Amino acid sequence: MQIALTKKLKKAMGVNPSSAHEDENPLFSWTANWTNVWENRHAEDMLILVNNATCFTVAIYQVKRKDLKNVAEMMSTAITNTLLSMSLNPEIVEEYMRLAGKVMFVQNTSRQAAAWVTKAGLECAFHVAHAYNGIVKIYSDTAGVSTNYRLVNYSSKNSEGFIPYKAMFEALSRLTGKQIYKYKAFELLATLDLEVYKATRRIIVPADLEFSRLHKVLQSVFNWGDYHLYDFIVFADNEDQPAIRLVPSEDDLEYDEKAILVTGHILSEFLPGCKSMRYTYDMGDNWEHEIQLVRVIDECDKESPYLLEANGQTPPEDVGGVGGFANFREIILNPDHPEYVETKEWAKYWTTELSEWASHPRVIHI
Repeated sequence: MQIALTKKLKKAMGVNPSSAHEDENPLFSWTANWTNVWENRHAEDMLILVNNATCFTVAIYQVKRKDLKNVAEMMSTAITNTLLSMSLNPEIVEEYMRLAGKVMFVQNTSRQAAAWVTKAGLECAFHVAHAYNGIVKIYSDTAGVSTNYRLVNYSSKNSEGFIPYKAMFEALSRLTGKQIYKYKAFELLATLDLEVYKATRRIIVPADLEFSRLHKVLQSVFNWGDYHLYDFIVFADNEDQPAIRLVPSEDDLEYDEKAILVTGHILSEFLPGCKSMRYTYDMGDNWEHEIQLVRVIDECDKESPYLLEANGQTPPEDVGGVGGFANFREIILNPDHPEYVETKEWAKYWTTELSEWASHPRVIHI
């Protein structure tokens, strides 16, 4: 595997690599840079790799200068983990890494590659800044995932553009002769009981999906804004056994010593042994989503997370919980109500019914 280093990264690593091999398969070639996420910090903290054939991006967040001594291993592991986190067939990943071979650093001489890796760095920095607060020390070698869902190489002619993960997956499938997706998945039914009706979402998710990413999936399909705290409670089949509560931050543990952090925990640790769980979003409004395991899919051959079915509109944020929503709904359905105009203005673009797009089956990119 040939990895071309930018001047900044080459200097930081203290190496003087040889020239790139022009006959190297671009699918096995990457361009790498070291950049920073936070403008108020001088030290770089994120490694960016962009595949030269497909513009597929891999990002490693929280990388200090001292960590660069192990950078070859970090990069190989990050490429593997990023591909696997997007549910690519593990057989394809293993074969690709075998064919790519040992990491070999070379000098970057391509202005276009330098431009690609700089642009990818900006997009990944935006994602990291949104996902983390900059205080919690979180190491992630899959921070580039969301960047791969965006159209690239577009100009005035959109037909020239392509989506990096699709280009990468299709190229690897042709290279290895193996199907793109082959993994264990769960079909889940999430129900939000609003008393006047129930909002339900039926989804397919990878069995090894982390709870932190399931949170993102549920935010997306229920059209929440991700403004508030949340937790998961997994219920044991045996009522004598205590339920397991998963929380997103260490601060939450101060209020519940028995809780555990969601970080690193995946669904298959608890499912299918446990058949249900509860996802609570916004501890003030207390939106409780009951989640049931519908079925186990031993060999899923389609992309996921995937929304199969959606019914029932989600309340607007900060409406005041189930009781507040009932009052809000009574007003919004009655144009003659004295508070209608004020409430309608507060609700902005909220509608009583799901839009066609929101209810349409689709892949969920998070």
